[in-house]
Amino acid sequence: MNYREALAWLYGLQRFGIKLGLENIRRLLDKCCSGVRRGERPALAQAGASRFRVIHVAGTNGKGSVCAMIDSICRARGYRTGLFTSPHLVTFRERIRVNGEMISEEAVASGLTTIRDLVTDWDPHPTFFEVTTALALKYFSEAKIDVAILETGIGGRLDATNAIQSDVSVITPIDFDHEEWLGKTIPQIAGEKAGIIKPQVPVVSAAQQAESEKVIGARAAECEAPLQIVTESYDRSPIALRGQHQKQNAALAVAAVHAAKIRVDDRAIARGLSTIDWPARFQMWDKRTIIDGAHNPAAAWALSETWREFFGDQKATLIVAVLSDKNLRGICEALIPITDSVLLPKIRSERAAHPQALARVLSSIAPSLPYSITPSLADALTRACAEPNLILLTGSLHFAGEALAHLRGEPAAFEECAQ
Repeated sequence: MNYREALAWLYGLQRFGIKLGLENIRRLLDKCCSGVRRGERPALAQAGASRFRVIHVAGTNGKGSVCAMIDSICRARGYRTGLFTSPHLVTFRERIRVNGEMISEEAVASGLTTIRDLVTDWDPHPTFFEVTTALALKYFSEAKIDVAILETGIGGRLDATNAIQSDVSVITPIDFDHEEWLGKTIPQIAGEKAGIIKPQVPVVSAAQQAESEKVIGARAAECEAPLQIVTESYDRSPIALRGQHQKQNAALAVAAVHAAKIRVDDRAIARGLSTIDWPARFQMWDKRTIIDGAHNPAAAWALSETWREFFGDQKATLIVAVLSDKNLRGICEALIPITDSVLLPKIRSERAAHPQALARVLSSIAPSLPYSITPSLADALTRACAEPNLILLTGSLHFAGEALAHLRGEPAAFEECAQ
């Protein structure tokens, strides 16, 4: 398969939906990258196989930023890193990086062809995320990395990334998201996230709600895993990502690197944190346009706080699109206080809530807030640019990716495998 054919096959696996569990990914890793240490049987890694340290990150918000920070710090110290994150913004290749460089189209095509031929007759068939995880770990093994940073997809306990033996478990702030998979209460969600904690493996957690901290503490005690709760913020040097919450993420990232016994000095930490390139996290595209991937109420409140930190009482022309399975009301309630008017574009993601559904939510919360439904993102941006306000595009990482692709003049993610 070439690159487009390989992606078309991979995206076709979405018909199998989301299936949480570790049996398929363990089987897949055994077949295609046997040098990777499996979580339940780490001693079975092949003799002489590459042994890289693994930092495993779960949580609700901030996972990607923490992973990017850890990656940047380690690279600043000279370590060869593998970074696995999701979702991507513009190109699938963003999900898998070695030493900051995206996986090549050729490596994607070759790796997915190998995996496709391997799993043709499997029942149950591996899912999109299981195959993507296997592709990443296969690529990392072949690239002879020193450190792998793995972000969970959904939850933790039954997430495909949890099949790997880690050197430290990292948990970012826990809040409501993916309730249909993880549970309707904070303790239930925390239980799934805390499932990445492994016997006697250090745990580094952000400050949590009391309910989450109790669950994490109990799981760590059960596993005899040393637990560190990081309550401070990082203030020793500049951070490329904006907002107070990113200073808290930075403190968590630094603690995780130390807990994994990766040698870094203050100079590497400062250089790494000052050079992170992690788009759609309060990204200032130009002097008046900000892009942020906030996709749940907690992230939207953090966005609002960061907005006030940088812009005070100035309000935004808000261009917003949210996925239909998200808490539309909670996201809107967080964004309305910093909003002067709202544009609701119809975007190309099939998962997006209809603009009229968002309009009804907005009207029920703030009846006097002006809004307009637009036929496209391009039209929304044209209208916003005609107004004097700052412009904020947010509501989803998928939407942030579409916005970035439009502004860069590149194909959007969903166009990448089009024939």
